[in-house]
Amino acid sequence: MSEVSTAEAALVLDARAELGEGPVWDERGGLLLWVDISRHELHRFDPASSVDETIDVGQHLGAVAVRAAGGYVLALERGFGVLEAPDAGVELVAEVLPGGSGTRFNDGACDSAGRFWAGTYADDEAEGAGALYCLEPDRSVRRLLDSVTISNGIDWSLDGRTMYYVDSSTQRVDAFDFDAESGSIANRRALIEIPREGGLPDGLTVDAEGFLWVALWGGSAVHRYRPDGSLERIVRLPVSLVTSCCFGGADLEDLYITSAAYELTPEQLAAEPQAGGLFRHRPGVRGRRPNPYRG
Repeated sequence: MSEVSTAEAALVLDARAELGEGPVWDERGGLLLWVDISRHELHRFDPASSVDETIDVGQHLGAVAVRAAGGYVLALERGFGVLEAPDAGVELVAEVLPGGSGTRFNDGACDSAGRFWAGTYADDEAEGAGALYCLEPDRSVRRLLDSVTISNGIDWSLDGRTMYYVDSSTQRVDAFDFDAESGSIANRRALIEIPREGGLPDGLTVDAEGFLWVALWGGSAVHRYRPDGSLERIVRLPVSLVTSCCFGGADLEDLYITSAAYELTPEQLAAEPQAGGLFRHRPGVRGRRPNPYRG
């Protein structure tokens, strides 16, 4: 078995987010986008100035992606929306979930054809109550996967032929065969299995070498896995609820990591004063530019 290296991430923004999630790099302005789901906030962090701008979207915000036509596409509480400019209102372009369903959207990402994928889960985390959806560039919505419990990280292999996906409740990162032209998925199989004591797999990103970086909720770490699923590296954090990660910076060599303080007790918060912070690690490998939504 190959040796597993370890490293640590440093705090870059003491955000004290309740449920920080979904980081994505916006190269147009050199900004890191991320969300605080339960506080309804879209954040735009400028690493050059350390200024973090907050936009209240008025409802739970599960994920954000850059939009090729300008602005952002959003996975909102009940469906998909567009924010054309920071000072513009949110436009709901596809309502997917009925009001009062007790289910909301969570993590998401765009594929190479410009589709925006995002999944759902129930507030009470009822088993199999969620699903995985895809917002097409023409704003139509397809439901690709049922019986999901906690839909989380999504990304694709370097050749675009494999989609990686996390339903946190399974303790796995799964792989699907992916057809970029049709946006279809098939042949689901387990790629990475994480022991329960290691935390729940949450958000993920794939770097320029094809390795997977997986955030571990309750695990105080981000793990880097080889494409064959073997563990290559552990990045440790001083907080337990590590939620997601992405590469950013002008050279895409900075790994940004979000975290949460969600439902931590006063005693736990005292032991984790940086909970909900934004962290950064420079791992010596580059990331990839995120795909934009082409609607």
